[in-house]
Amino acid sequence: MTGPGRLVLVGTPIGNLGDLSPRAVEALAAADLVCCEDTRRTGRLLQHAGVRAPGLLVVNDHTEAGAVERVLARLAAGEVVTVVSDAGMPGISDPGEQLVHAAVEAGFAVEVVPGPSAAVTALVASALPAGRFVFEGFLPRKGSGRTERLAAIAAERRTVVLYEAPHRVARTIDDLTAACGPDRRVVLARELTKLHEEVWRGTLGDAVAHLAEREPRGEHVVVLDGAPPPPEVDDPAIVEALAVARAEGASTRDAVAAVASELGVARRRVYDLATGS
Repeated sequence: MTGPGRLVLVGTPIGNLGDLSPRAVEALAAADLVCCEDTRRTGRLLQHAGVRAPGLLVVNDHTEAGAVERVLARLAAGEVVTVVSDAGMPGISDPGEQLVHAAVEAGFAVEVVPGPSAAVTALVASALPAGRFVFEGFLPRKGSGRTERLAAIAAERRTVVLYEAPHRVARTIDDLTAACGPDRRVVLARELTKLHEEVWRGTLGDAVAHLAEREPRGEHVVVLDGAPPPPEVDDPAIVEALAVARAEGASTRDAVAAVASELGVARRRVYDLATGS
């Protein structure tokens, strides 16, 4: 261990300040430096907790990389540096990941004080399968990166959770509808834990109409049902596909590979049918 300094990530409320845990208050009170996205917002949180504000360092998407050396210096001096985001867990679609990586690489202790998470809150309220899920965070805004992510989400069998800003949520739902079809179940959650909390449930097609009727407000959590299992492919369909591939001049090896990929079945099964094994 390089020194006695500690980096402490603290989960903070996603809306309702009553969700701030006693342990989070203790961690904030013990900090020599608090890294935060917005000093005014964190200042209000500290005031609510009855904690005298220590030094505050702005660490956001634009400043995190430049803050690493300063944070490491404070840790090397034996200080406790606490990291919070505006809401939820730092490092999850919020700054913090680079600080954790740097602290671990330098040999400093990293602690986590768990707290609310908008993604998990929306997931468990969605009534969609929650035993296995994937978190996509924010989608790329444009280009091939967005197209590829949408295609991957459309094929994903597990429940998908993603975040979206209010002014972009309608476009994202339109794109998801195009990629997944209008019948895929979806849940839109916003203002979670706040006075005007809303959890809307329906299909992607319904969601397009729902969003067209109102001006979306607040960051949204989108919970999307997983893709349905592919239909079972019977042996005659495989044999027919092999015949088509061979008629087009493909060798047995190439025909097997092509049919297995096209129909999504095991190559061994296709090979056995192709060779009469």
